[in-house]
Amino acid sequence: MKAALISGASRGIGEATARLLHQKGYAVGLMARDGARLEALARELGEGALPLPGDVRRREDWERAVARMEEAFGGLFALVNNAGIGLMKPVAELSEEEVREVLEVNLLGPFLGLKAALPLLLRSRGVVVNVGSLAGKNPFKGGAAYNASKFGLLGLMGAAMLELREEGVRVVNVLPGSVDTGFAGNPVGQSWKLAPEDVARAILFALEMPERALLSEIELRPTRPAKG
Repeated sequence: MKAALISGASRGIGEATARLLHQKGYAVGLMARDGARLEALARELGEGALPLPGDVRRREDWERAVARMEEAFGGLFALVNNAGIGLMKPVAELSEEEVREVLEVNLLGPFLGLKAALPLLLRSRGVVVNVGSLAGKNPFKGGAAYNASKFGLLGLMGAAMLELREEGVRVVNVLPGSVDTGFAGNPVGQSWKLAPEDVARAILFALEMPERALLSEIELRPTRPAKG
């Protein structure tokens, strides 16, 4: 049984990914700050689902999660860096604290996750999937902090991809457009947006590619975006 550690697993894309991977026979480690939601999801999924409460900004939380994955499942095949926050404000209104928070969750978190998981991923010749955003290539008004974090994620993991493929570890960036998750305070139920399950399917596709093939980047857009 392959094992995958998923951050931000308590809701949205992370939860959808956990459900799909578990359905496909993966053991799943569920990491997020909301322990109660993780416990409920793990109970629902059943055997092979492990709740791992933790904050992606904390190195020790990552190290504990990876250690528990090895203890429970014997190793780790996939790391899905999904946890993220969106704080949308004009540059003039952003505080230093707000920028730091966005960068720590969206950029530092994936770095710490990769560092913690890398020994096990090297052993399994595994895969890292980073849930980025099309905002990592396309700045927009009010998105300065978010754009910076996602542009940075592409730079960080792009370099990691070039380095780690030589060691047998594949690094994939999945860049969705608008997803109907309520992210950044947006209303849920906007049918024109991508569903979380759409992104989960792209993540699974990346994980299931033959070892010889590296999907370094996947862009995913709504077919018919809202106008205006």
